[in-house]
Amino acid sequence: MTQPPNRPPQQGGFGAPRDQPPPPGGGFGAPQQPPAQGGFGAPQGAPPLPAQPPEPGYGYPQQPGPYAQPGPYGQAQQPGPYGQGQQPGPYGQGQQPGPYGQGQQPGPYGQGQQPGPYGQPPQPGYGYPPQYPGAPGVTPPPGGGGGPFRGRPALIVAAAVAGLLVVGGTVYAVTSGGDDGKKPVARQTDDPKASDTGAPANPGDGSGDGGADPENLNEGRKSGEAKVLWYKSAPDAPASGADAPGMWITGKTAVKAAYKQVFAYGVGDGAPAWDPITFPQKICAVTPHQSAAGKVVVAYMNGTSDRAKCNQLQEIDLDTGRKGWTATVADGGLFDSAISIGLTISGKTLMVSRSQSGTAYDLGSGDKLYDKKKYGASCFPAAFAGGTNRLVEVASCGGGDEHDEISELDPATGKVRWTQPVKKGWSVQRTYSVDPLVVYLTNEDKKAWNISTLDDKGTFRSEVKVDEKFAPECGWAILARDLQGCQGVAVDANTLYLPTDVHGGANEIVAISLADGKAKWRTKSPTDESMYPVKAEGGKLVAYVRPSYDAGGQVVSIPATGSAHTTTRLLQNPQHTADIEDGFYDGAVDWVDGRFYLSTTRLSGSDDAKEKLMMAFGD
Repeated sequence: MTQPPNRPPQQGGFGAPRDQPPPPGGGFGAPQQPPAQGGFGAPQGAPPLPAQPPEPGYGYPQQPGPYAQPGPYGQAQQPGPYGQGQQPGPYGQGQQPGPYGQGQQPGPYGQGQQPGPYGQPPQPGYGYPPQYPGAPGVTPPPGGGGGPFRGRPALIVAAAVAGLLVVGGTVYAVTSGGDDGKKPVARQTDDPKASDTGAPANPGDGSGDGGADPENLNEGRKSGEAKVLWYKSAPDAPASGADAPGMWITGKTAVKAAYKQVFAYGVGDGAPAWDPITFPQKICAVTPHQSAAGKVVVAYMNGTSDRAKCNQLQEIDLDTGRKGWTATVADGGLFDSAISIGLTISGKTLMVSRSQSGTAYDLGSGDKLYDKKKYGASCFPAAFAGGTNRLVEVASCGGGDEHDEISELDPATGKVRWTQPVKKGWSVQRTYSVDPLVVYLTNEDKKAWNISTLDDKGTFRSEVKVDEKFAPECGWAILARDLQGCQGVAVDANTLYLPTDVHGGANEIVAISLADGKAKWRTKSPTDESMYPVKAEGGKLVAYVRPSYDAGGQVVSIPATGSAHTTTRLLQNPQHTADIEDGFYDGAVDWVDGRFYLSTTRLSGSDDAKEKLMMAFGD
């Protein structure tokens, strides 16, 4: 029997950082030209992705701090990009005009700085934009890395201790070379078990035999290493590639969407839990989280033409596979069609967002509850984020006073509980958490970013002011803001957990107080690979440590309180399958009931080898 294909080969041998961009410096260096191939370090075979605008948070040329200009808070320098009527900023009156004081240089190393920490400008092809985002003629580099937290654009944010905001930037979406043919899948040619034609006996279509381990993935497992509980390969996808969004874990089932289908496996043995659900057209949106009753909603296209819309909704019970209600999402007004939509769940409400409006449905019956449309002079709902019993709306306002507004809605009625205007020039891009509400904003004109916390009344509470570069991992936002599209970041009632960005070595997770935006503690990765937050639960932070060439990944816990914040290993994945573990493109991860789950979120459409879909580890 053959093993699943291994991860793509890396450039630079074992001495090079694994799929990491080279270290930036000096405002990320001079403009670079994009390479013909090899974006993010994978020379071939990365799954094609839809073209899209560059993602803020990474790679902007370094600029002076916010106080060299009037700043996001207007003439009176308010404490966040939320306009007037707030308390004095954390730095008080008479503060310095930027993170490095008056007369600062535009880069992080001051006057006469080197273009990077190693005296070299960053090389193209690792996710750094070749020049200012949106400049004419800029072509995003193709290709992409593999593995969990690889290939996904990093929102890298770097704060300076003396200033409120520093430089954010942009990551380019990795685009395909076109839809005119299949691409080969790159794999390690020195692995005799890699195969173009051998498919695992547990394909994702549910026809496999569950946990019998026909691929011998546990062969050679060492003492202390976890088991591979099961592995599933992906269904066939078109040459242009396909999305594989969502991963939902219940006490019984692990459920995964891919292309036109939804699959379910037993959490312990991987045996098919129910027959795959197949839709007539490709899946185009899913709810990122399940409801308290274990329900999700999947949207699929109503056709294949250029005018096809993402407007067909299907409710699914994750434990039973029972298909519940269906609905068709109507278009909004002019320029507000359902070509692209977003889905989110808040309590017993499903909110569907279009580009300029939203429609709420009762999650139990599918009945329409209300619409959220234009309000005020020219404000249009642009995106929604849902939580347990919280629904947040982000609106874009025009009419000569262009700005964003953040509102909390009653999920059942749509009634506005509060609204917080955002200063002109600032755009709400992500919600790291809905309860408490932690938002990531960017200012394209100032090349600046801000991470702020709002209280339950919408009042500014704090913002991150830590002298560090952070790298949470965020997905591709196509045509609309994907507020809840980030992993590698966690939030509990009092703390934000962010991973630092380190190239070629161990990084750290920094715990940041939501009360004042300052660092509470930081913990270094226990290996020479990066570590990312997964979730905060039971007074501890659960984190995932990426695999290396000689060891599998780890799941670790870190005490959230107290004086000691060392890592405790919860699971050590086997070395024998480290390459497979590291080969999941743009991997989504979860830790539930002592098991670690890993799945891809994008299929390449290659016919040369069976693609990976999902994998589970446990003791």
